[in-house]
Amino acid sequence: MSFPRYPAYKDSGVEWLGKVPEHWEVKRLRHAATLNPSKQETAHLDRATEVSFLPMEAIGDDGSLNLERTRPIGDVETGYTYFREGDVTLAKITPCFENGKGGIMRGLVGGVGFGTTELIVARPAVKSISSAYLDRVFTSRPFRQLGEAAMYGAGGQKRVPDDFVRDFAIGLPPLDEQRAIATFLDRETAKIDALVAEQEKLIELLKEKRQAVISHAVTKGLDPSVPMKDSGVEWLGEVPAHWSVLRLRYAAKLNPSKQEIANQDRATEVSFIPMEAIEEDGSLNLDRARSIGEVETGYTYFRDGDVAIAKITPCFENGKGAVMVGLTKGIGFGTTELIIVRPIEELVSSGYLDRMFRSHPFRQLGEAAMYGAGGQKRVPDDFVRNFAIGIPPRAEQTTISAFLHNEAAKLDGLVEKARLTIDLLQERRSALISAAVTGQIDVRGLADQKDTPDLIAARADSTPTQGRFGSESATQAA
Repeated sequence: MSFPRYPAYKDSGVEWLGKVPEHWEVKRLRHAATLNPSKQETAHLDRATEVSFLPMEAIGDDGSLNLERTRPIGDVETGYTYFREGDVTLAKITPCFENGKGGIMRGLVGGVGFGTTELIVARPAVKSISSAYLDRVFTSRPFRQLGEAAMYGAGGQKRVPDDFVRDFAIGLPPLDEQRAIATFLDRETAKIDALVAEQEKLIELLKEKRQAVISHAVTKGLDPSVPMKDSGVEWLGEVPAHWSVLRLRYAAKLNPSKQEIANQDRATEVSFIPMEAIEEDGSLNLDRARSIGEVETGYTYFRDGDVAIAKITPCFENGKGAVMVGLTKGIGFGTTELIIVRPIEELVSSGYLDRMFRSHPFRQLGEAAMYGAGGQKRVPDDFVRNFAIGIPPRAEQTTISAFLHNEAAKLDGLVEKARLTIDLLQERRSALISAAVTGQIDVRGLADQKDTPDLIAARADSTPTQGRFGSESATQAA
């Protein structure tokens, strides 16, 4: 079925909004809500009164709130943003705005809250607009896209101006219709969110499967019929009887010296790889190059065939690392947060070593060995140097590496398919919200239905039709 349209429309007089249902009003938000209400409203309260306190991290991208923190009013009335029960907030700073941080303030201690100064607070006029409808307007694609275009400042300090919100023109149906739209969207977006959660769970299971396949192959091999022996290493257990067991310091060299390139011209261009150029799947972005003279001090050196491991949290836990191949002149420099492992080729290949570094035991034990605090925790070089591994003959390493390459490709393909499904579901979610709050679909008769066809689920396997703001796709047949 298709979602119905309203029987009659009129020109809104707003370019991006276009036509709206004939009976809707069009108002700028300053005529329907008060922005950033005064803290003087709390002047009558005792300064020791506990109220809710919400830093940015307590506000979810999905509108959820973590209300565990409280502070006395006297501690927060200066230097924080004030709001009360029923106010609608939105983050104004990048990337929080683009990510959709904000929501309806509900469940506040004493009905009062203070929080980050990076919030814009909108208090709906009771007779004009409901909190639920206003919140949906703020999460719609047109509002987000136009708000992003209006941002001022540079880099990570870009913000949406208060005046953008104050002057934003919205289609405003009667209050009972606003409530019907909000009820409909609550139900339909909950369905979509449940489907997204299922796909996210599938991705995690596929990642676990990938790691389990790697871990088994590099500790037990591929042939279950071969004789086994005790490795003498607790975590490793039994390994194939024909495998060697060595600590890495006997099979590889860690962090080779830059003196290897002492005779190179300092103007020679070589690859430059910061952490963001290393992906969690082992791929590299080799677009950057620098002269040796620019990078020989303050950066990590490596060459073709070396294996890199990110040592800092959360990069280590996320699996950042790679075999360094395709380097300009066969030489590279990069972030100091890498451990470089150069395999002794007669003993172990780069590809096999990289797979071993991606195994669950290595990651788990490495995480347990980290030192430092918070976001500065690192895996010690000595952990890698003394890590004991099972080493099959070189020909078997090649076979294992090829097997793992094929298996990883299959699993990665399934992960990518799940991510695409999530993208499509989120696209549909955004389109549905935008269509409802701009009047492109009429949901009045659907708000109380429990069996509304699941448009999103039925169409999750197809690419949405894009309009100016993508909302036209929500009107298509399920």
